[in-house]
Amino acid sequence: MSKKYIKPSHLALSVGLFSASFSGSALAAGELHLYNWSNYFPPTLLELYEKETGTKVTIDSYASEDDLLAKLQAGGGGYDVIFPGASTLGIMVEKGMLANAGINEMENFSNLLAPFQTIAGDENRKYSAPYMWGTTGFTYDPASVPGGNLEESWKELFEPRDELKGKIAMLNEMTDVWNSAAYYKGIDKCTEDPAEAQEILDLLMAQKPDVKLYSSEGTIDRMIAGEVPLHMQWNGAAHRVKAKKPDVVYVYPKEGTSFWVDNMAIPKDAPNMDEAKAFINWMMRPDIAAEASNYTGYSNAVKGSGEFLKEDLKADPAVNTPENYSDRLRAYKSCSPKSKDLREKVWTKLKS
Repeated sequence: MSKKYIKPSHLALSVGLFSASFSGSALAAGELHLYNWSNYFPPTLLELYEKETGTKVTIDSYASEDDLLAKLQAGGGGYDVIFPGASTLGIMVEKGMLANAGINEMENFSNLLAPFQTIAGDENRKYSAPYMWGTTGFTYDPASVPGGNLEESWKELFEPRDELKGKIAMLNEMTDVWNSAAYYKGIDKCTEDPAEAQEILDLLMAQKPDVKLYSSEGTIDRMIAGEVPLHMQWNGAAHRVKAKKPDVVYVYPKEGTSFWVDNMAIPKDAPNMDEAKAFINWMMRPDIAAEASNYTGYSNAVKGSGEFLKEDLKADPAVNTPENYSDRLRAYKSCSPKSKDLREKVWTKLKS
């Protein structure tokens, strides 16, 4: 996937601000190993961090949060900072997989917007800090859909029009797919009712022949290339598609649109614990958080970052949710083990 590099002027601004803020308090040199989604962290920030701290940074990528969880459960990787979503974060805290790094006591924690200073599963933010946040909806190209306009409903994905059958793409993420199906059916996404889980499975199995592929990678390039006219997508990815295809539309489905937060956390056996803590504290700086947003196309949770954001990011409704859509947003809920088990069974059957 091609990278969307930050303009040199933005990098110079960050270097200057960083140097001014940290003069006389250089961070310890060492190594740092990150594990994140592909194309979800600015290469220029890695270079900046290496330059200013002397810390050698490497980054590996995973294709799904299932892969992230499985890798850490197996004890592999030797990673220092990972980027789990809220659901995976909760599981990791519950299973004792993360270091109690005292994130809430870090110098820059006070920079976080109040709503992000807590999260289900890590209410006191001892284990995690927010990275990016956004929504899960779908994107379409008006030039490639019937009549040039689609309804603001999950129906367009789950019961696609004849002209779009076999041409739609879904994310390869269990929680995102399950949640959107639950919203469309009017079912609580934390349901413990096997009959309701069967309704969701029936919907997804009926849709499956109409799906060209399930993939969370390459969604940006896929839409830009016109490989599919309709893609379940995260809003930041939709923003980056718009940079090449300005007419594409990002939809907040009326039945409900997931609102999510990706986080930074430290595995309990991280080999470079001090460097990991220093890095997370650095990422909670307004200018640094803004650079991450400018690259990813997602919003961050740091106060004061707005002045460093690119204008097209501020102006895009895919990123800055219009007020009249706010009642469509559905926050993360911590579901019971019984509910999670039903979800996993449905996903296994769908993907088998």
